[in-house]
Parts: sequence; structure tokens; C-alpha cells
Amino acid sequence: MVFSYSQITHYLRCPRSYRYRYLDGWQEKEARATMIFGRCFEKALAASLQGQDCGATLFEEWSTYRDAGLGFRSGENWDRLYHQGIRLLELFARDNRIRIPNPAQNLQLKIEKGLTGSNQFVGYIDAIGELDGALCVIDWKTTSSRYAEEPHRLLSLDPQLLCYSWLTGISDVAFVVFVRKNHPEIQYLQTSISDQQRKDFASLVATTIDQIQAAQFPSHSGIRFPQNGCVSCPNLGLCLGDQKLVELNLVRSAGGNELAWLDELVD
Repeated sequence: MVFSYSQITHYLRCPRSYRYRYLDGWQEKEARATMIFGRCFEKALAASLQGQDCGATLFEEWSTYRDAGLGFRSGENWDRLYHQGIRLLELFARDNRIRIPNPAQNLQLKIEKGLTGSNQFVGYIDAIGELDGALCVIDWKTTSSRYAEEPHRLLSLDPQLLCYSWLTGISDVAFVVFVRKNHPEIQYLQTSISDQQRKDFASLVATTIDQIQAAQFPSHSGIRFPQNGCVSCPNLGLCLGDQKLVELNLVRSAGGNELAWLDELVD
């Protein structure tokens, strides 16, 4: 069986939700403008790193969704996101802090790792390149707010970066965060992952897979005010038996686990 970072974290967040998504085939409808814009922006970013016209790429990709009826946040619209994206691409080019040798091979890498038995782990990594001259695994993020930078080494606890370091064996990892706001900003956040952290993550993966294959899918309620994790979960309608909520937020496909790799392209 093939597993991924998204599957592991999905299970740890709520085993019942994992079953809905990866076994029963329920998927969240893609209607959030910011999520889809992030994908379009990353294609434009790849074009920039390959010496192509990134502005034209962003316009072409994002134009596909101009009349798609996406859900925009208050104060946002198609034009606003597009112009924010253009300014971020210009800022990225001026900063000139990222180098991707051989971008055809080092952008959007698929990395596979054998596990016990016939299990396999697959990861999709945005880039392996250099940040300020240092080799590292790089993950792009688009967001409307800055990432926390303190306390020191906070980033080394991020499970996604732990996963990528474990997959590649590369200690240095980084988030390049494209902050969409009135005055766009790019954060270059770099940290190192230790050998012990990679070993601990490997143990977490093994334990989680054992629980999944033992069909342990208890519900994990997030309803504890004011932190209402269940309220923002697209599977809430399934847990409540609310058909209207199900139809509003979800679409069902056959073979949920076969499409699991698509989740790796969302974050």
C-alpha cells in the first residue's frame, strides 16, 4: 500500500476523517479561491525558475478560473489575487536568493521510499536547490499572513519539513512563504533537521501505518470551544448525518486511496 505525508497527518488529526477521505472516497469540493490560486502561482514560479515568462503563465493558469464561481474571502477577488501574484513574482526575481540547478529534475520531485512489507511512502517535494548558497529542500507557501519565526528553531518542529528531510536525507530545509497583502512580502525560513528527528518521524510513520492497517478509525472530535476543529472540517456533514452539508462540501469518487497523491499538491 502507498502512503504519503498528507495521509499520515490526516490520520493523526482525525482517524474517522481519514477513513472518509482515503477509503470511502469523499473529497472536499475545490471551491476555495486561495487554494486554487496557490496552485496557479506555483506553476508561474516554476516557469520563472526555468527562465520562462512567469507573468504570462500566471495569467494563463489563473484565467481558467475567472468565471468558475470560486469562494473568495472578504475583500478579495480574481483581479486582486492576480496582481498580488505578479508583485510577488517580481519581488522573488529581485531577491534572487533561490537557485535551482537543473530545474527540469529538481522541481516537483516525486520521491519514493520503501517501508516494511509491501508498503511504500511517496512524497512530492516542490524543489531541491540552494537558498543563499546552501543546499536544502524547499517548499513554497502562499498565504495572506506571515509565518511565525520565533522562538528560535520553531520551524524544525514542522512535520512537513521533518517528512521531507526524512525522505531525502537532506538536513537543511526551508519554507519560502509568499505573503499576499497590500505590501507583498516573501519570508525565507530555513532550519536544520537532526538525525534523531528523522528517526523519530520514521517511527511515527510506522506506528501510524500499523493503526491504519488495523482498521482503527475512531472519531476525534474537535468540538471544544473556542477551538472548533470539526466546524472547519469538510467531513462534518458525514459525522452529523447532514446530507445538505455533505452535498455542499464533498464529492465522492471511487478508489479514494488511489487518488491520495493529489493531496500532496494542495499544500
